[in-house]
Amino acid sequence: MNSPAGGILLEASALSKLYPGVTALSEVNFDLRRSEVHALVGENGAGKSTLAKIVAGLEKPDSGTMRLQGRPYSPAGKKEAERSGVRIVMQELKLISNLTVAENVFLEDMPRRMGWIDYRRMNASAARLMAEVGLENVAPDRPVRELGVGQQQMVEIAAGLSRQCDLLILDEPTAALTDAERELLFAHLARLKSAGAGVVYISHRMEEIKRVADRITVLRDGKVVATCPAADASIGQIVRWMVGRELKDAVGTSPRRVGEVALCVFGLSRGEAVKDVSFELRSGEILGFAGLMGSGRTETMRAIFGADRPDAGQVYLRGSTRPAKIGSPSDAVRCGIALLTEDRKEQGLLLPLPVRCNVTLARLRELARPGGWIRSSQEKAVAERMARMLSIRCRSTEQTAAELSGGNQQKLVIAKWLYRDCDVLIFDEPTRGIDVGAKFEIYRLLADLAGRGKAIIVVSSDMQELLAVCDRIAVMSAGRLAAVFDREDFDQDRIMAAALSGYAGAQGKAAGA
Repeated sequence: MNSPAGGILLEASALSKLYPGVTALSEVNFDLRRSEVHALVGENGAGKSTLAKIVAGLEKPDSGTMRLQGRPYSPAGKKEAERSGVRIVMQELKLISNLTVAENVFLEDMPRRMGWIDYRRMNASAARLMAEVGLENVAPDRPVRELGVGQQQMVEIAAGLSRQCDLLILDEPTAALTDAERELLFAHLARLKSAGAGVVYISHRMEEIKRVADRITVLRDGKVVATCPAADASIGQIVRWMVGRELKDAVGTSPRRVGEVALCVFGLSRGEAVKDVSFELRSGEILGFAGLMGSGRTETMRAIFGADRPDAGQVYLRGSTRPAKIGSPSDAVRCGIALLTEDRKEQGLLLPLPVRCNVTLARLRELARPGGWIRSSQEKAVAERMARMLSIRCRSTEQTAAELSGGNQQKLVIAKWLYRDCDVLIFDEPTRGIDVGAKFEIYRLLADLAGRGKAIIVVSSDMQELLAVCDRIAVMSAGRLAAVFDREDFDQDRIMAAALSGYAGAQGKAAGA
């Protein structure tokens, strides 16, 4: 059944897929060999995920053919594709939040004993898998809803790697992962290759692509622009193929004019997640937050925003000596604080509603007539202006948010808070799942907002991103603020040492931080 190592595992010929008003794929040819990682790259909306879904049985092509291991292949659905040895780990999480980690990992094949689910065996197997992906401290019987987005991503990956497969599709698998988790994933990919499996790898991280891929196929506007060995193309060439233009540095390193203190956080604590965190943020400044997964970065931001109630600590705004009264997110918004959550689908957008409604959601009262009716023409004009400003790719502002690509959904969340015009903007993983062209647009946007006097926090797992856009970088470790670095002191090794400093056995590494 298996083709020989290095032989053609999958061959797709002239695949096309049309959606209303959009050509997602046009006459695409693609092949994957055994023991190969073949990367698919392109801007959001280029057709990468559509091609992956067709191979995984989640979509049917309008035309074209596929052959898997030398035989005609046209799966009627995901289960049929899995029976053929094809598995996919999607960019957007498909976990069931009310089920446990173990139940999600083994959802399709729970071990049984005398007809009953064998929870002891299932939890033990899940614990082994969790340890392999760096989540040895996550209990297998813990509900998935209690985990952060990055940890949920690792659970999704563990579920995909838990079963034998000949062809694995990974769609943005490292978008929410730290460097340590990425290394574990790359080790898994090496083992899969050595076992003869083929991997389709979709990512916007160019350095990552160059490291793990054997070949690269570039898609633009639903068409194949180029296919070549990964070693034969520079990152600059790949980017030019992707976007059809040159991209220059998005953010200059010249210092910005920093104003008065806009946000002062003092002694903020919440359980074991946030421990006595204090810092200042000034108008016109971009302050980055670095740290390992579970270090308390997101939890700190949620406590500031009122999404989680802190056990202790105060938040002061605009130099006031009186703490702000923030007991809920609505209080925070009224105080001029916006949080762009890392989980855009669950917490950032109303997916069934059109782009228009999502843009104006945080400022509806100003668009309402006496009696509560919305001025639809004014709302439409606002939405169209914000969509143009952020280059949101949509058929119209009446298109639902659910129909947009991941990157355009992220930009839609940003548009909502920009229209609200808050003074303090907290961006939690602002470029997660966004292509390289859109990343540069957001970097320029962050610099522009800071230049207009906005006070900005950027939480990111991408160290290069923080080094590029931030004036200072605060480092969280085990719930505490371990160090703060000014731009002239930026050093990746010292920042990583600070990130490790709060964990057992790592104190010595942070001595120079």
